[in-house]
Amino acid sequence: MKIIAGGVCAAKGFLANGIHCGIRKNKEKKDLALIYSQSRANTASVYTTNKVKGAPLTVTKSNISDGYAQAVICNSGNANTCNANGIEIAEQMCTLLGKALKIDEKDVVVASTGVIGQPLDITPIENGIPALVNGLSSDASQSAAEGIMTTDTRLKEIAVSFVVDGKECRIGGIAKGSGMIHPNMATMLVFITTDCKISTRMLQKALSTDIQSTFNMVSVDGDTSTNDMVTVMANGQAGNKEIDSEGEDFDTFMKALNTVTVDLCRKIAGDGEGATKLLECEVCGAYDEQNAKTIAKSIICSSLVKSAMFGSDANWGRILCAIGYSGADVDVNKVFVSFKSQKGEISVCENGAGVEFSEEFAKEILLENEITIKVKLGDGNGQATAWGCDLTYDYVKINGDYRT
Repeated sequence: MKIIAGGVCAAKGFLANGIHCGIRKNKEKKDLALIYSQSRANTASVYTTNKVKGAPLTVTKSNISDGYAQAVICNSGNANTCNANGIEIAEQMCTLLGKALKIDEKDVVVASTGVIGQPLDITPIENGIPALVNGLSSDASQSAAEGIMTTDTRLKEIAVSFVVDGKECRIGGIAKGSGMIHPNMATMLVFITTDCKISTRMLQKALSTDIQSTFNMVSVDGDTSTNDMVTVMANGQAGNKEIDSEGEDFDTFMKALNTVTVDLCRKIAGDGEGATKLLECEVCGAYDEQNAKTIAKSIICSSLVKSAMFGSDANWGRILCAIGYSGADVDVNKVFVSFKSQKGEISVCENGAGVEFSEEFAKEILLENEITIKVKLGDGNGQATAWGCDLTYDYVKINGDYRT
């Protein structure tokens, strides 16, 4: 398995594009993206758990209820959520794209991201679709990734190659996510493509299993989005024997999928609104995996921990505090905590109590832009990793006038 270029266009038979159609005022910002499979693809999705859901999710869920799709269209700048005609607009996007691509409008995944509660005018989308379709290219993953960005500051894409049944397969993804990121899938937009031949049932199983330890372990600000989802399309053009059950081939596919999703998780967390640091919390020695996940997420979601990391302050007591209120089954007298970065690693807590350490060295470690908080428990073999970011002044500035 190796990292390759190409993003969502790395897999055979996938094209993409991204343009500015006029939804966003800034003409330098792309606001409409398209991913197209040259053949109908087995498709699986997971959706936000927020009871307030964007209209595109409802339409997408209906469209891919048969397990198939051939294209993804996504606009940024407007979430198409809480709009009286939201469903109609989302369906129109599918109809217009279906006609332009000469495919069934029900084979379209539709998504939107941006401001909630603002009417979405179909006109710029309708006017932009011809250029969007005509510009489809096998090397335009980056354009599509730019088209789904909102407050993101960095492009998020990755692709890997792997071998199944003696055939080279490829899987790639793009993502957006900077604010309104909090566990309980889905909390961002992620689109993944693969040419590996895998049944819809096993594709859904792979995705639903993977997100439990990847996207559900990411938190930027504690707000679960209304709109977002993760979708995987598999068109089978790699030519491998179809994966239709568990086994070695399915395990290989799972590893490839996980490589893509973990990378996107890290990129989403590291690009949190106003963030200056990627935080990774590794928990081991918990009673079981669920307790480890609960503890890791509690630490990564703590505003006090996030603020301490922004200030490069080795305030380990805040980590013990987050463990204590997490609700996890844990013996706090067996907790070990250390901080790690490229500068090194330093132990700050052993057996639930503080130890002497160099504040100067700790500061050096925490001044780096990628920090690992390591928590070792003495309760069992459970382990988990969660991702987040620091909490900065800029987060408030960005969200204080996000709409206006």
